Amino acid sequence: MATLALTLKGRALRLLSAREYSRAELERRLAAYEEVPGSLESVLDELQAKGFISAQRVLESVLHRRAAKLGTARIRQELQSKGLEPEAVAQAVEQLRASEVDRAREVWRKKFGTPPADSAERAKQMRFLASRGFGGDAIHRVVSGASDD
Repeated sequence: MATLALTLKGRALRLLSAREYSRAELERRLAAYEEVPGSLESVLDELQAKGFISAQRVLESVLHRRAAKLGTARIRQELQSKGLEPEAVAQAVEQLRASEVDRAREVWRKKFGTPPADSAERAKQMRFLASRGFGGDAIHRVVSGASDD
């Protein structure tokens, strides 16, 4: 069975059917398939005009998928790597900071559940939360068992 070569638009739609992609991500993914200079730009313009590409949906998708598992720093890095506007990233990060301690506490509870018995265990738990992108203040509050009251 012969396979037909996909057009740029077809490739873009195939990617977008799996998950939300930002315009910058699509440009990086599809640049190798561009045969006529400028054709990728026009395809992406058309898809964006029709609403297939939306920076707001990409932002909401990342926040929905990653906020329960990752800290603000990791999510900020992921949003920036997607080529989203700095103002939108900054606004999303501000919203995440409000719930960072609660999210860190939930991640810690799922992984460990009990307070550290010694300094080595405490350091291990702190490193784990730091690797997930949680801030120092949130990590100290969670591992020390301090409440928000």
